[in-house]
Amino acid sequence: MNNTATNGTRRTALVVGASRTLGLGIAAEYLHRGWEVIGTVRGDRPTALHDLLDSSDGRLTVESLEMTDPAAVAALRDRLAGRTLDLLFVNAAITRGDLPIGEVPTEMFTEVMVTNALSPLRVVESLRPLVASTGTIGVMSSDQGSIALNTEGGQDLYRASKSALNQLMRCQAARHSGDGRTLMLLDPGWVRTGLGGPDAELSVAESVPGVVDTVERHRGAGGLHFVDHLGQVVPW
Repeated sequence: MNNTATNGTRRTALVVGASRTLGLGIAAEYLHRGWEVIGTVRGDRPTALHDLLDSSDGRLTVESLEMTDPAAVAALRDRLAGRTLDLLFVNAAITRGDLPIGEVPTEMFTEVMVTNALSPLRVVESLRPLVASTGTIGVMSSDQGSIALNTEGGQDLYRASKSALNQLMRCQAARHSGDGRTLMLLDPGWVRTGLGGPDAELSVAESVPGVVDTVERHRGAGGLHFVDHLGQVVPW
């Protein structure tokens, strides 16, 4: 697979939320494929991402970012000024249990919506100018954000947050309809993570290569795509 950008330099991916599970797996997969990778983690404590530094041949940079803090996002943008990203991938999601919406406290609703929907799009808006004109902006979504597929209910707040995320990416695509960048919403499948639970169908190692393959197959396509880790279209 070609690891070089059109200007002959090594391709660069910024993975926001790369300290563990899916985000970590995506950062590691791009390193394995020969890319330069910038990965963000919360706080200053060593993480599993830091463990990849020694084996990365200098191709991994670890940045600290609290993505729910607009000032921190702006500071990251300033630190990366002058860099060109071939891929910006935003990975962030929390859940606070399976409560009927009428039982969800206002503070919990706000926390989940800010983390899962508002903050990823703030990151996209702020860092978009760093992405190459034909580069890719990917955001981790879920088929639970699909209105068409919601036939069983449950996970009201999480579903709503992912639907909001998808709608905001639609807004982003419409606002920049003449842009050559490719926008992607990725459903990684049901993965065994803290969020997916121990009974999920896929391991991180099984999901991540498919996610990256799907992103790479859409490189240069333009427009907005809502697809899963196998490249199948997810209905809105």
